[in-house]
Amino acid sequence: MGPAPAGKQLRGATGGPEVMEPALEDEGKGKEGKKASSRKRTLAEPPAKGLLQPVKLSRAELYKEPTNEELNRLRETEILFHSSLLRLQVEELLKEVRLSEKKKDRIDAFLQEVNQRVMRVPSVPETELTDQAWLPAGVRVPLHQVPYAVKGCFRFLPPAQVVIVGSYLLGTCIRPDVNVDVALTMPREILQDKDGLNQRYFRKRALYLAHLAHHLAQDPLFGSVRFSYTNGCHLKPSLLLRPRGKDERLVTVRLHPCPPPDFFRPCRLLPTKNNVRSAWYRGQSPAGDGSPEPPTPHYNTWVLQDTALESHLQLLSTMLGSAQGLKDGVALLKVWLRQRELDKGQGGLTGFLVSMLVVFLVSTRKIHTTMSGYQVLRSVLQFLATTDLTVNGISLCLSSDPSLPALADFHQAFSVVFLDSSGRLNLCADVTASTYHQVQHEARLSMMLLDSKADDGFQLLLMTPKPMIRAFDHVLHLRPLSRLQAACHRLKLWPELQDNGGDYVSAALGPLITLLEQGLGTRLHLLAHSRPPVPEWDISQDPPKHKDSGTLTLGLLLRPEGLTSILELGPEADQPEAAEFRQFWGSRSELRRFQDGAIREAVVWDAASMSQKRLIPHQVVTHLLALHADIPETCVHYVGGPLDALIQGLKETSSTGEEALAVAVRCYDDLSRLLWGLEGLPLTVSAVQGAHPVLRYTEVFPPTPVQPASSFYEPLRERSSLLPRPDKPCPAYVEPMPVVCHLEGSGQWPQDAEAVRRVRAAFQLRLAELLTQQHGLQCRATATHTDVLKDGFVFRIRVAYHREPQILREVQSPEGLNSLRDTPASLCLERDTRQLPLLTSVLHGLQQQHPAFSGVARLAKRWVRAQLLGEGFTDESLDLVAAALFLHPEPFTPPSSPQVGFLRFLFLVSTFDWKNNPLIVNLNNELTAEEQVEIRSAFLAARAQLPVMVIVTPQDRKNSVWTQDGPSAQILQQLVVLAAEALPVLEKQLMDPWGPGDIRLGPRENVAL
Repeated sequence: MGPAPAGKQLRGATGGPEVMEPALEDEGKGKEGKKASSRKRTLAEPPAKGLLQPVKLSRAELYKEPTNEELNRLRETEILFHSSLLRLQVEELLKEVRLSEKKKDRIDAFLQEVNQRVMRVPSVPETELTDQAWLPAGVRVPLHQVPYAVKGCFRFLPPAQVVIVGSYLLGTCIRPDVNVDVALTMPREILQDKDGLNQRYFRKRALYLAHLAHHLAQDPLFGSVRFSYTNGCHLKPSLLLRPRGKDERLVTVRLHPCPPPDFFRPCRLLPTKNNVRSAWYRGQSPAGDGSPEPPTPHYNTWVLQDTALESHLQLLSTMLGSAQGLKDGVALLKVWLRQRELDKGQGGLTGFLVSMLVVFLVSTRKIHTTMSGYQVLRSVLQFLATTDLTVNGISLCLSSDPSLPALADFHQAFSVVFLDSSGRLNLCADVTASTYHQVQHEARLSMMLLDSKADDGFQLLLMTPKPMIRAFDHVLHLRPLSRLQAACHRLKLWPELQDNGGDYVSAALGPLITLLEQGLGTRLHLLAHSRPPVPEWDISQDPPKHKDSGTLTLGLLLRPEGLTSILELGPEADQPEAAEFRQFWGSRSELRRFQDGAIREAVVWDAASMSQKRLIPHQVVTHLLALHADIPETCVHYVGGPLDALIQGLKETSSTGEEALAVAVRCYDDLSRLLWGLEGLPLTVSAVQGAHPVLRYTEVFPPTPVQPASSFYEPLRERSSLLPRPDKPCPAYVEPMPVVCHLEGSGQWPQDAEAVRRVRAAFQLRLAELLTQQHGLQCRATATHTDVLKDGFVFRIRVAYHREPQILREVQSPEGLNSLRDTPASLCLERDTRQLPLLTSVLHGLQQQHPAFSGVARLAKRWVRAQLLGEGFTDESLDLVAAALFLHPEPFTPPSSPQVGFLRFLFLVSTFDWKNNPLIVNLNNELTAEEQVEIRSAFLAARAQLPVMVIVTPQDRKNSVWTQDGPSAQILQQLVVLAAEALPVLEKQLMDPWGPGDIRLGPRENVAL
């Protein structure tokens, strides 16, 4: 099926013809001209669906003076935003995520009903905490009561106060998940003086919720009454209420019981204090050696959090109350966090934390209340990118009270430190160091994106999701989580278990990440973790156990420069650090003598091919987890190279072809040197350039060198050829690799196209003769090329004359006048002899800079061809799409593994607006920002004459040479649909390794691969 002309391709995509509207008529035309023009517009057919059209204004509207309001808005935009487009985008986003007034009214009415129902819940007489026979059969206590025995009494009384806390009252609540937090202040009569000890307060809190749940579940107002954990904390459940009927998804009301603000003594809840006794928790008698109890900083913090709910709301209301720009900034930050999945699960950076961070920056005058939401977003991202709270904590406390603990005390107890206005509560107590470093990493990338002032910066920053499987090069899953209990025993994490209320996942997470970071060393840029939120559960069910909270997933962002090293170099054998090195690496450590004579401890990993070297982190992770944490390899599912098998040859089991490609490239380099050194040519060789996918490392299956066996052929001496014997198997096919050989300029070249071809044919013959005489190579010359057999590879050398395309452009008119005009022959010759070799050279350099480029491009082409769409796309067009992932990776970093690069390829193909935008691939960073703007403008002006898929490079700014002959609109649309379907399927399989599914490439069998 031949390609259609560019205009017809676009029309075929939409089912109707495409007509660009005529430009504005000149002012000097009369009324008849204007009537005719309007009549033409009326008769013109509608534009293609989805194609952006210029807005047409009358001359009076076009030159109308701006009003004062418009001038003020322009001035405001210049000060508060860097472009009008960005302002419009931000405003539209805020409209989308804000709650409408109608929904607010319905939510307010539901909250009033909730308040009335909660206050009418009947009381319960006082009983022992361990006597829970009064609870109805249809409700369970939403807390793991281990150990069960605990002192204290409990009775239920209606709350002393019901207060709405959180983002709903502040106006920073965003859609689609609308949650309203309601604090229920428990009466003092329920609590006792020592309730801060041994989980007594948390037991009473859970019983309070259980009694509420039983009575509210019987009320017809509620369609759903369920339990959930607050920010993933197993000691702090909350009760979720949703309305019945059509408003079921309108809002989720979360009830949080809390003590009276001044009930607990703050000095008893400092990070250095213990409130969970070892004798009670472990069931052991206290040690007689007088050793102090280990501090319980996280336990103390969770109690303090409940006492500070109202004070935090008052502080936020004071700072954000009348400043709409600050509220908009908080909403944008929440969207930013949600797109990066940084606010999910325990230890995430919640919307409350970023709201308090905005308050801190306002109090330190780094943010002003008159700033716009965009400026607030920039200021917070700048602060996060440049401030390491794991080293230098910050505080909202302005008091100089000497009784307050120092920041150093909090740094000893917590990874990240951000104190509230009381100076006693660490707001970031649950945030792990790895999560904060991930936030810092994302903030730096976002600031680079904003500083670049790219036209699509808003889309990349706030509208592009960044799931872990697409953001990190390798991902590993730890399952079952019960193995982490053994890790806690091996690592002797008893104090951490005691502090976390038995949550062995939280207790082991920090030490495990520290262990892996030390082992991966220079290979690692960032290590992040993802704990899925514990799902809510019915009030009649027991709460989920720690082992039931899903899979612990770790993401590895790798450094390409150190990734493939097989050697871990340790200290010299006589150094004191050598013992530590041996203890850390165990049996993998061995003494080795190096070329400089030094004898050092070293670890050598087993890896022969490039694909195996990329997976060395897998060996490191499994070895260290088994050695130090008793986690066997069977519990570690490492996702780093499941797609490698798709680009392996039929006889390859360990290599993905990089070595074979490198052999072919080295052979080409040797041939280039031979051509450069040839003696006897009338003109010297000025340049030798490859023009085949092998020479830019993007051939899916690299050629195998073939040496003809003499027993399979009969020699034809008169033609210096080999003829295959009919009684032997068919000889192997060797695809020739085109090589362009440029000769120096000379005034003796003819100016006639046919004469140039004849001179080139003579050069081809002479070239074959000299290569055979001087280097003994087997050559076969034709009028257009010379085939050379070298080391089992066939190179097709084509002599090129730099002025030949211009000669082919010369067209003579009937009057005898010469003019220059592009012809099919000139365009084809220029593409084959200038543009293609140049592209091959640039992509070869890109491969040297980013070793994963080869695997990504080959996987992409393998997948496209498996979908039976390969005929519509040239190799060069798919290579350029793959190159865009490395040259313009925003909002990601350049891929360091073929797996993540292929996922991003599917995402780019399925989401890019091919109809209204060109894909600009800025090779060698030659295009400036201004030139890119001009390219986009020229693209819109000439859209109807351009191919349906436009790829622009610095050497091809207007014509999109590599997509001129395809794909058609139908083929491109089919590719977009298939990529959109394949991406979620493949990501789900990679993120759920124990689920059903298979990765295959059969066309239509499984669109995911």
